[in-house]
Amino acid sequence: MKTIKLLAILFISALTLSSCSDDDHDDDDHDHEEELITTVNYTLTNGDDVVTLSFVDLDGEGGADGTYTVSGSLTANTTYIGAIELLNATEDPAEDITVEVKDEGDEHEFFYSSNINGVSIEKTDEDGDGNPIGIETTLTTGDAGVGTLTIVLKHEPTKPNDNNADNAGGSTDVEVTFAISVQ
Repeated sequence: MKTIKLLAILFISALTLSSCSDDDHDDDDHDHEEELITTVNYTLTNGDDVVTLSFVDLDGEGGADGTYTVSGSLTANTTYIGAIELLNATEDPAEDITVEVKDEGDEHEFFYSSNINGVSIEKTDEDGDGNPIGIETTLTTGDAGVGTLTIVLKHEPTKPNDNNADNAGGSTDVEVTFAISVQ
């Protein structure tokens, strides 16, 4: 009888240790807490030609609609240096979420797409594994046109990928679409 109780205790202890052991082998060492991103600024610069695309939603997802602002038109057949900035403007001073995205570059990637013929965006920064992050870009315009530019930030996308946000997996941290024109 005592042997059966002892075996039962050993069996339960083995299960408990196995459960703890599984937790220890968790490869996801990312301590990702959901950050509030209230502001997206995408600044495109070609010398004195600076165009800023801004999205602001101070109450976050589910509240009032955010506002989109584009400071001007892009110039046709021109290459711009692009830099994106994410902020949590509910804090004072605003928290720069871009720093965290850069630090965790292997777990994040921006995706850019435009429906204007001739507009292309190339990511110029990389994570520690040599895969693109997309905080820094070059944007090249073609002929004049009007349309949209969509920016998506994915958390834990498959890397490398085919540069299509829909195929990259992961979860979407930010998705904004700006009305833009090329003149």
